[in-house]
Formats: sequence, structure tokens, C-alpha cells
Amino acid sequence: MTTDSNLIGFLDRLADSAGAAIMPHFRAAGFVENKAASGFDPVTAGDRAAEQALRSLINENYPDHGIMGEEFGNENLDAENVWVLDPIDGTRAFISGLPVWGTLIGLMTDGKPSLGMMAQPFTGERYAGNGERAWYRGPDGARALSTRPCETLADAILFTTTPALFKGDDRVAYERVESQVRLVRYGCDCYAYCMVAAGYIDAVVEVGLHPYDIVALIPVIEGAGGRVTNWEGGSAAAGGRVVATGDARLHEQILATLNA
Repeated sequence: MTTDSNLIGFLDRLADSAGAAIMPHFRAAGFVENKAASGFDPVTAGDRAAEQALRSLINENYPDHGIMGEEFGNENLDAENVWVLDPIDGTRAFISGLPVWGTLIGLMTDGKPSLGMMAQPFTGERYAGNGERAWYRGPDGARALSTRPCETLADAILFTTTPALFKGDDRVAYERVESQVRLVRYGCDCYAYCMVAAGYIDAVVEVGLHPYDIVALIPVIEGAGGRVTNWEGGSAAAGGRVVATGDARLHEQILATLNA
């Protein structure tokens, strides 16, 4: 799917806008609200300010586009192009002062992820892709993103946010995968997916994702040569149970292990 170059340029404008709204709130004592009826699902003033800035810019420049956002809901979802926004993916890291969060800006075209960016304004990094290619800009300069080969679980570095998210049969299935890998690390939310695209790690396995947690990351990983699906091997755009890998051979092995 070829994406309009104007939309690719617009990603950076959106990221600039979100970063300007977020950074005054990072590592600053401020508003944190728990959205969950039970447990802890935090939202900050930075989340809300950033999503408002993103929505304003989209509505001003592309009024015929739809928007799906974590904090302020949906509008015009039957449009050909729908922006899928998570202003701060990794809010728990954000309120803890850790720079492993990011702004996720995704675009769905005719129901399929077509463009995406993870922007980290504190480190000045941006990981973006359109499903055909992927690119990075940050302190390391600018370069194309490419996943790395990893054929087997025994050689793989695996990330997940936390094993505590897996319940029942999903926990058993995940542990079958984790028990076979070379190295496992926890945390990092969207940042871990970008490390797959950049060729530093090999896989991410998660459950309980929303569309705004994953849509922006699919074109980045696929553009870098990787693969993103649900646990059944279908589209991951709806969220839920997700596998992302840099090598298709490893992907098939993880799916087989999860579904054994």
C-alpha cells in the first residue's frame, strides 16, 4: 500500500505537536488520574493535552478523516482514512520518570494499517514506517530500519510488558514461549516493538492490547521486514493477543508454540 508523501510529512507535524504538549509534564509533579474501576490505569494531563493537540491538527488539515483516540473516543470511523492515536503509550513508565514511553500515531486506510510512527520527544527519537519501508531519526542520525534474522526461539530475545497480564491458558501458552528463549526482558511498551524494527531484539508477545496500542507499530515493523499478527496468525489491527517478530521463521515457531 503506497502512502501519500504529504501524509508521511504530516506525521512529523503531529509528533512535534504532541511532544510540545507532553514534555512540560514529564518528570514534573502533576495530575495523575486512575481510569480503572479496579486496578490502576493511569492518565495524566500530558496524555490529554497531547491527544487534544493531535486531534486539532488532524481536524484542521484533514477534516474528512476519522479519529480513534485513547482519551477522547472516536469520530467519523467510517472514513477511508482513520487516525489511531495513543498520546502516551507507557503512561506507567511516564509517571515513573522512565523514558520508555512514546506517542503512537497510526493511520488506517480502508481498514488496514498504512502508516505509523512512535515518537519519543525526551530522547528525540522517531521510528516510522508505511508497511513497505521504515525509517529512524534521532540522536544516532537518520537511517533505514531493518529487522535482524533469528530463526529459532533458542536464539531469541523476547519482550513483554509483564507476565502478570497473562491469565489462565494464555499464561501457560506464554510460558511455553518464554521458557525456550535466550533472553527475556519486561517493560518498555511501544519501545520494545521499535527495538524489533531496529534489529536489536527479536520478538514481542502481548495480550490485552487495544487498536491504539498497536496500529501505529504495524507499518513500522512490517516496513522494516518483520511481521505482526494476532496469536491465530491474522491481522493484529484490532489488538488483543499480539505477536511481533523480526523474522518470519521465528514468527511461525512462536505461533506454533503458543497454540500447541
